[in-house]
Amino acid sequence: MNIFAERRRQLLERLPGVLVLPAAPELIRNNSVHHEYRQDSDFHYLTGFGEPDAVLLLAPKHPEHKMVLFVRKRDPEREKYDGARAGVEGAKAEFGADAAFTIDELDDKLIDYLQGNHRLYYKLGQNRSLDERVLRARELLRLKGTRTKKTWPTEIVEPGDVLHEMRAVKSEAELGFMRRAAAITREAHLGSMRLAAPGRYEYEVDAHIREVFRRNGAERTAYTPIVGAGPNATILHYHANRKKLEGGELLLIDAGCEYEYYASDVTRTFPVNGTFSPVQRRLYEIVLAAQMAAIEAVKPGVTVDALHDITVRTLVEGFVREGLLSGDVNEIIEKETYKRLYPHRTSHWLGMDVHDVGHYYRDGEARQLEPGMVFTIEPGIYVAPDDEKAPAEYRGIGIRIEDDILVTATGYENLTADIPKAPDEVERACRDA
Repeated sequence: MNIFAERRRQLLERLPGVLVLPAAPELIRNNSVHHEYRQDSDFHYLTGFGEPDAVLLLAPKHPEHKMVLFVRKRDPEREKYDGARAGVEGAKAEFGADAAFTIDELDDKLIDYLQGNHRLYYKLGQNRSLDERVLRARELLRLKGTRTKKTWPTEIVEPGDVLHEMRAVKSEAELGFMRRAAAITREAHLGSMRLAAPGRYEYEVDAHIREVFRRNGAERTAYTPIVGAGPNATILHYHANRKKLEGGELLLIDAGCEYEYYASDVTRTFPVNGTFSPVQRRLYEIVLAAQMAAIEAVKPGVTVDALHDITVRTLVEGFVREGLLSGDVNEIIEKETYKRLYPHRTSHWLGMDVHDVGHYYRDGEARQLEPGMVFTIEPGIYVAPDDEKAPAEYRGIGIRIEDDILVTATGYENLTADIPKAPDEVERACRDA
């Protein structure tokens, strides 16, 4: 709770107004069955509170109530089915709220806490029912304010402008969770390299990954695992995971766990039978060279755009050498004809969300990396099975290599460096089966 309290303290210092933040809603899967619940990342970041039907209010100007929680009331009958609720008293005693009320009291109390603030930090359009309640409270205040000296919010500001900038730079506690997530993910990938073999199915590998995550204390996968064999590896977000593994194919696994709400995101590609063919190895080494070139360039002040440019140039040079592309390298890059083989960007932020929050650009300029930022570097090549522009021996090959990179004061730390990716290391890991 001290970690959450310190985050709130820092945010309160940056807020020239009141913040209203809803918890994630419960979502119906079918009939009366819900999807597995996961708290909204922003809400968890500031509270650690894991229940739905809740609203956090931060009021920097209030003399006593800096943090207010609106929560579900205790209900012994429902708690028999769904588990204990914190209730109003628990919100104060366990989660540090200066004041707490039931969610049914939100409409009346909102007016009290919004009063005297010119700025409201609230994300419109995410929760329509709450939008109506917040805007109604603001309108009532406006009507009163036009006849009195009382002020009301005349600005509604996206809270991510402040909150997400905090989340973009990770603390040591957060990095500890991310290192643990990376360690668990390593075990899943290593086990998959040992398990995969001709005759098994993608879903068997998928099941192994999920089992390793849960057995090691990870709450859930950070995203739906991609387990794509052969031509399925050329589908960027392949999720069917039903194909039988065949000898001579590559298996692409993009999978990471979530530990204490922090994600890992790792991709490895390896031969199902344990040995790269000459063609597979050549393409693999192109992708690996591009990834290593980008990783080695990471340091404060560099931009993800610059890293993407390094990646693209290294890939294109390799594609031209292999006859997958023809022409001048600079022209290919300028015209972006390489996107037939490499259509996506090289990096994204990583943290509580696998595609984490934070601006990539400021005032139209690419944002510079800062110590404490974490992001992925994940080049690839995807030669569609029906790509008639590619030599026949390359068709149906998909390769991606992805690691999680922390920016340090002097360079970088690869959080997932000990998951094999050099071709010889990969083959050894596969042979360990």
